[in-house]
Amino acid sequence: MKKFALLLSLIALVSSYSFAQDEPRLTAEQYIAQFKEAAIADMKKTGVPASITMAQGMFESDYGNSSLAKVAKNHFGVKCHKDWGGDTYYMDDDAPNECFRKYSSVEESYDDHSNFLRTRDRYKFLFDLQIEDYKGWAKGLKQAGYATNPAYADKLIEIIERYNLQVLDQGGTPLPIANNKEEKHKEKKKEVVNEDNKPIKVKITPRVKVLNGLATINNIPFVYVEKSDSYLKIAKQYNLELWQILEYNEAEKNDILHIGDIVFVKSKKGRAEVETYTVREGETMYDIAQAYGVRQKKLYQMNNIVPGTALTPGQELKMRKIVICGIVF
Repeated sequence: MKKFALLLSLIALVSSYSFAQDEPRLTAEQYIAQFKEAAIADMKKTGVPASITMAQGMFESDYGNSSLAKVAKNHFGVKCHKDWGGDTYYMDDDAPNECFRKYSSVEESYDDHSNFLRTRDRYKFLFDLQIEDYKGWAKGLKQAGYATNPAYADKLIEIIERYNLQVLDQGGTPLPIANNKEEKHKEKKKEVVNEDNKPIKVKITPRVKVLNGLATINNIPFVYVEKSDSYLKIAKQYNLELWQILEYNEAEKNDILHIGDIVFVKSKKGRAEVETYTVREGETMYDIAQAYGVRQKKLYQMNNIVPGTALTPGQELKMRKIVICGIVF
């Protein structure tokens, strides 16, 4: 009887996961519209700024599109801890098969997140801040150890200011501003087609050298993705934290890897070994950045291109700054 009950539970879990994966992706604007009232309600009850709650929910749940958010309705990555007596959900995160809290509704997740901050001693100092001080809250959360990513505070502040979430702290409605920053994971996954609507296979042959037994591009060690690889798996192989491997590759934890992709195990550089590169059909700035071991942000800056702007075939890109007689070109 126990085996039968366990089987039913497994079937239910698999069914719910499959259903969740079939749901359409939420945009940032849709996420804000759906859950801003929950953030404001929790702010009034607990004193956690609605802008912070919303930004954390958006960042931690990939705008409500992560499997943890869809299946477990957990939008903040809150793990079980010893005092949790509710439902649970297991998945790989910083370590394999970690235990996360599972909720009956997203609103319950929001409520638990605010209570979690309110009742933990390490977060007490945050409640001495003004409720409008979202920057202080973001930096304080990182200081208190909410996340291991060293850029966590900056990412929260960026989301708040990009979508004007600070107005939620006065009970207002945010008006999303035009976002010129590149959605790099969307660009990577976008299928490029020709005039006949047939997919174009984009492949840039990198300049690979072997240094001290390691394959390198631009003198930066990397690996080619193999079957069943993930960012977490590669990070462990090289004694790195997940956030480090993501940072090195300008990636997000929900980005999909494909066999043959390049994954750097050290940070990319601000310039390439070549001076220029001519764009071919179907190539993105991310493709070029990975193939030459250069930070994507630097390529945009060197070429005075607004991040996210599509490249055109034949366009010539500067790949490194040229210095002649002390003058930078």
